[in-house]
Amino acid sequence: MRVFVTGGAGFIGSEYVRAMLAGAYPGYEDAEVTVFDLLTYAGNTANLPMDHERLTFVQGDIRDGAALERALPGHEVVVHFAAESHVDRSVAGAEPFVSTNVLGTQQLLDHSLRAGVGTVLCVSTDEVYGSIESGSWDENEPLLPNSPYSASKAGSDLMARAFWRTHKLDVRITRCSNNYGPYQNIEKLIPLFITNLLAGKPVGLYGDGGNVREWLHVSDHCAALQRVLTDGEPGEVYNIGSGVEVTNRSIAERLVQLCDADPGLIRYVEDRKGHDLRYSLDFGKITKLGFTPAIDFEQGLADTVRWYRDHPSWWSSDS
Repeated sequence: MRVFVTGGAGFIGSEYVRAMLAGAYPGYEDAEVTVFDLLTYAGNTANLPMDHERLTFVQGDIRDGAALERALPGHEVVVHFAAESHVDRSVAGAEPFVSTNVLGTQQLLDHSLRAGVGTVLCVSTDEVYGSIESGSWDENEPLLPNSPYSASKAGSDLMARAFWRTHKLDVRITRCSNNYGPYQNIEKLIPLFITNLLAGKPVGLYGDGGNVREWLHVSDHCAALQRVLTDGEPGEVYNIGSGVEVTNRSIAERLVQLCDADPGLIRYVEDRKGHDLRYSLDFGKITKLGFTPAIDFEQGLADTVRWYRDHPSWWSSDS
């Protein structure tokens, strides 16, 4: 089995690759893994066991058809993580998000089809659904994205669906809630707050901090992805959630305690443009495949703080 992982040097992709190479996924213990990653600011080869005998690393751009044509043939499975994913950056400038997330996905699907890839698993986000005041989204909800980032991911999802319907390519789509855990780039909320608080620096909460997100540990997310890859159905969408809904203000307060920091470091700042109030997923469909989150949120958050505390050389320019 040969598995092609786009964006495999990033936060979620590298967790998936490390787990696969460690033999965590039944039936894939001997899989050969190719990581295809452009190594933008969010990709880091330090996230990967680069000397592993079953790992091949290719630095490449999913928008580059020639690079994909060279690298893809011979792989049975593609797991597609590569994306521009930071909402604030998309508000400042949407073009890289459309280019990478929509056109890049189109290139990847085109070349997967040409290369005879068996299954393409496209990793997406709950943000494509927009914002929900009460209840939870199931997979039949309309896509109502509110940021350039989430709009570009919705475009990626729709492109994937089109390749399934038009070309009968076995494409499966997952939409996950917010992730946390080790190796996450420090411009994301939890690692940003952890690293600032450990350094004695203030953290900025948008608005009143009342925005609600559903949190899932990255290793649980990757276990769910593997369930979809092995037991899911072509053309289907699977929500991946946890049921753990927490306000950003509560996250900040928890992290202050875990980092032994001054509560006065929490500062309230002007709200983000188009800031979604609440995300919540109905993930009953994937539980029917046998997936249940394994990591308790409070323990997982404490372990994440400990990882950043113990690995300053990974995130601090002063180390």
